[in-house]
Amino acid sequence: MTQVNLLPPELRQRETVRRNTRLVALVGVGLLALIAVFYFVQVLNLNQAKDDLAAQQQVNAGLQSNIAELQQYASLEQELAAKQQLVDTVFTNEVSWSGVLLDLSRAIPNDAYLTSFTGQVTAPAAAGVGVTTAPVTAIGSLSFAGEAKETSTLAAWLTRQEQVKGWVNAWLSSANETGPFSRIYTFSSGVDLTADVVTERGKVGLP
Repeated sequence: MTQVNLLPPELRQRETVRRNTRLVALVGVGLLALIAVFYFVQVLNLNQAKDDLAAQQQVNAGLQSNIAELQQYASLEQELAAKQQLVDTVFTNEVSWSGVLLDLSRAIPNDAYLTSFTGQVTAPAAAGVGVTTAPVTAIGSLSFAGEAKETSTLAAWLTRQEQVKGWVNAWLSSANETGPFSRIYTFSSGVDLTADVVTERGKVGLP
C-alpha cells in the first residue's frame, strides 16, 4: 500500500528548521552549563587559594616576629665573637714564665749560677693580603749572664738548654776567665724559644 504525504513542502522545511533550532539550543544550553560548572570550580579554587595565602601570611608574620625577638641574640653572638677574637689576639704567644723559670732551675749546672736573666717574646707579624710568609720557628728568646766553674760546665749548660722542650739554638756569646788559672768564667749566653713554650691559651691565636 502506497503512502502519500499531502503536506506542502514548505511545512516539511519549517519542521526541519524547528528541529535543528531545538537541537542547537540544547547544545548551547549544555555548553553554557559546562561553562557555569567550570566557572564555579574556578571560583572555589580561587577562594581556597586566597584562604591558603592568608594562612601563610599569618605564619610568615609569626616567623618574622620570632626573628625580631631572636635578633638580639644574634647581635650578642657577634659581640661575643669580636671580644673572643680580641682576647685571642692579646694572648697570642703567651708564655708561662713560671714554667720557664722551673725549666731554668733544672737546666743550670751545680757549678754555675746566673747574675742576670731576661726573656722576650716576639709579637706575631700580620701577613698582608696575598703575601705568603715562611713559618718562623722562634717566637722569642732568653738571655743569660752568669759565672761557671770549668769549661766543661759551660758545655753542660749549653747541652742542657737544648734538652728543654721549646728551647732551641742555644749559644754562648762570650766566656771570660775571671783571673789567671782561676778556671772561673763569666759568660753570656742565650737560647731561642719555640711555640712549645706557649700556653694553650696563647696557641689559639696562632696560624
